[in-house]
Amino acid sequence: MNNIKKIAVMTSGGDSPGMNAAIRSVVRACAYYKTECIGIYRGYQGMIDGDFVNLNARSVNNIINKGGTILKSARSTLFRTKAGRALAYEHLQKSQIDALVVIGGDGSFTGGVVFNKEYNFPIIGIPGTIDNDIFGTSHTIGYDTALNTAVEAIDKIRDTASSHKRLFFVEVMGRDAGFIALNAGVGSGAEEILIPEENLGLDRLLQSLKKSKKSGKSSSIVVVAEGHKTGENVYQLAKYVEDNLPEYEVRVSVLGHMQRGGSPSCFDRVLASRLGVKAVELLLEGKSNVMVGIKDNSVIITDLEKAIKGNHEISIELLKVSDIMTT
Repeated sequence: MNNIKKIAVMTSGGDSPGMNAAIRSVVRACAYYKTECIGIYRGYQGMIDGDFVNLNARSVNNIINKGGTILKSARSTLFRTKAGRALAYEHLQKSQIDALVVIGGDGSFTGGVVFNKEYNFPIIGIPGTIDNDIFGTSHTIGYDTALNTAVEAIDKIRDTASSHKRLFFVEVMGRDAGFIALNAGVGSGAEEILIPEENLGLDRLLQSLKKSKKSGKSSSIVVVAEGHKTGENVYQLAKYVEDNLPEYEVRVSVLGHMQRGGSPSCFDRVLASRLGVKAVELLLEGKSNVMVGIKDNSVIITDLEKAIKGNHEISIELLKVSDIMTT
């Protein structure tokens, strides 16, 4: 053990189910190792404002099952400036905080890397984002819950699609990554899946839908990642198909932020608990500037800069499966 006596924890960027479970894990790991724990409200902005609260094992009762984050989250433009980071460091020093656990995505980790370089301040990252787009972990906290939410919604939409013989375009989150779309599409039996990593092309999409119609399908579901490259947006894509395939009655459903909310799945609760404990242990061992993640059901660590810059690639095998399943 080194001389770290007080650890702060915060959530930053977009919220994801399981963030509260991760906060709980960090707090209780600190209590187990007889280390003080401080919660920072509203991410880096709260650090700049000195918006801190003392946390203990009882402070995090009954939050493992709650979505969102009890510490709130915010994006801070001021933290991107040297003056803002200097003010944040001043507040950490005044509160005698020795290290920081950041729960968030690549933007949050980027801020942590810059802060670490400027002040040599110990930081550990815990990946919390529904997009699953962080290198160095097979799963990010919140991804599994978001997947289940998307599949449940698509299942319900299919009931309507079948009843009215309609074609539904269902947009899921994933601006730069198609993990939610691909897995939810396969899991819900979608007829087509459009993701940023692949440009299906409008002609192939039309041919696929024509083929589905000829095979006897009276309704279809197309799952679309919000960052897909097949068309400008999901509404224009739907209009293009409707104009070229008038036999289809086309509807659009955008799932939006409902994917971020809700009670986290058991998988996300367990993952958050494991990563939170490991983050605290690493800081007490003198480690810094790394992210904790999971691979092959084992907790691993990855350099924070590598986690930000690395590319978490989509599964080629699952892409092939999706092609076969849409036959």
